[in-house]
Amino acid sequence: MAAMNSPEPFLVLTRDFDAPRELVYQAWTEAEHFAHWWGPREWTVPECAIDARPGGRMRFAMRGPDGVQFWLCGVCREAVAPARYVTTIYFADEDGNVVPPTRLGMGPEVPEEMLMTVTLEDLGGRTRLTVTQTMPVSVATANQAQAGWGQSFDKLDDYLGRK
Repeated sequence: MAAMNSPEPFLVLTRDFDAPRELVYQAWTEAEHFAHWWGPREWTVPECAIDARPGGRMRFAMRGPDGVQFWLCGVCREAVAPARYVTTIYFADEDGNVVPPTRLGMGPEVPEEMLMTVTLEDLGGRTRLTVTQTMPVSVATANQAQAGWGQSFDKLDDYLGRK
């Protein structure tokens, strides 16, 4: 968890969505929404559970187009609907035990656990989403995190447009 104390700036992503803040918040905090958009293009979320209240857990699987599957888990630290959602996030096995990112082919610089803060600003029927993840920018760049987030945000935008 050393990255949480990194002297380097953390990954911060911002995107505006043409959807009300309440719906964008639900997309992050309710499994039936989250499973439709999380992950890079062509990845799916075949299993998902989210308890978006302090101390509540999330656990979900991401499956790639080649069939490879990763599990992620986390613990909610803060949930202030519809403005803010804060959770830890880490790679796990199917039972929720921590799996070091190196076992999944990632570099040793990828943090084992990160804090993810989602803030939602009301823009009069539109929403400005800002995600801060305690992953140093250099680590995020080396592991193509920005590209993956961009694809997830594209999927979220498409999903919100159908709601």
